[in-house]
Amino acid sequence: MGPGDDQERESDDALERLFYHTDRVTFVHWGEFTGAKTATGLVGVLAVLSFVVGLSHISQPAQSLEGPLATVLPLPPAIQFVGVLFAFVFAVLTAALRRRKRLGLLVTIVVLPLVAVLPLVSFQNTDIPLLLVLLITLPLLLLNREKFDQPIEVTPLQIASLSSVVLVGVYGTVGAYTLRNEYVTLETWGDAVYYVIVTVATVGYGDMTPTTPTAKWFSLSVIIFGTGAFTVAIGSLIVPAIESRMASAFGKMTGSELKLFEDHIIVLGYSDVTESLLEELEGDVDVGLVTEDEDVAREYGEEVTILQADPTDESSIRDANIEAAKGVVVATEDDADNVLAVLTARRVDPDIRIVATGNEAGHLDKLEAVGADEVVSPQAIGGRLLGQSVLGKSSPESLFERIDENME
Repeated sequence: MGPGDDQERESDDALERLFYHTDRVTFVHWGEFTGAKTATGLVGVLAVLSFVVGLSHISQPAQSLEGPLATVLPLPPAIQFVGVLFAFVFAVLTAALRRRKRLGLLVTIVVLPLVAVLPLVSFQNTDIPLLLVLLITLPLLLLNREKFDQPIEVTPLQIASLSSVVLVGVYGTVGAYTLRNEYVTLETWGDAVYYVIVTVATVGYGDMTPTTPTAKWFSLSVIIFGTGAFTVAIGSLIVPAIESRMASAFGKMTGSELKLFEDHIIVLGYSDVTESLLEELEGDVDVGLVTEDEDVAREYGEEVTILQADPTDESSIRDANIEAAKGVVVATEDDADNVLAVLTARRVDPDIRIVATGNEAGHLDKLEAVGADEVVSPQAIGGRLLGQSVLGKSSPESLFERIDENME
């Protein structure tokens, strides 16, 4: 066995350690069934089931309450509309959980027991799937509660606009109830709330009408203040979402989806080897690419999850959810950035497996010294393959065939 064979074996081992490193063989990946992604998906399923249950209740001419809690919690006939109402609530909560919002988790944990009351009161055939999914979803959310750690980012304009909506609602309800004798059929607090909603929504059914100039001027003020507050609130909430979608279309991606990844691979930086790396990992594992290059974000935005950020920055690596990752590949075009990325990743997660590429042979030992578990030099491997190929000792195709055989 000559030196050429040893070099060829070293090249094979380096590539295999890079792409096919496994510590153990797992027959069932329970994390894929009990993780945050599953819990979030079940909340989405609850939205569909709740809508179906609501439609089932509404379609019945008479609402029958035969559940075990029917005698303990005598609910009004309006219970038949609760299912549809909570369907929209679950849809909003699903969007919040996908972004790992802490507030979304807390609200969901509060809402789930409230929704469980519906099947326990009515107890119809369509309620059973809803109840079963509820019983599965709540423990999963509690089990993965630490993964929903993102705060709600609200701007001062959004706080002011939402506060104005609440103030207009309070002003209209209190004022309408105070002037109830100057309206037709407005008698209770519930009537006052109903009147404010239909007035601000500009529906105006005409069942409650002002009969005095004071009441008319008051109603006019509710219309002006209410429509203005709702317009500003909707604009402050919708416009940032539209801007985010437009930014994504131009390659300025966010890493919100990475927050739900588990056992994924984080690729820090983009270089000549990244394209072949992504092709090799495609279909086997979730991949998150961290790069500042907008062109790369636009090109690969639909294939892998892109976090357009500095791959050497600690906050970027945390946003990529390194704590739940299976490994990190550091592959920038500059060895200095590679060293800094390895240092940062190792500081954030001391136990993560890090494989780095070295663009220059003299920098390989430095990458190992700062914490890389494995260092691969694509240039050195390519040069050796070229030498072996020109001498007829081996060829790139035979190397890849051997790798494929080992993988099988």
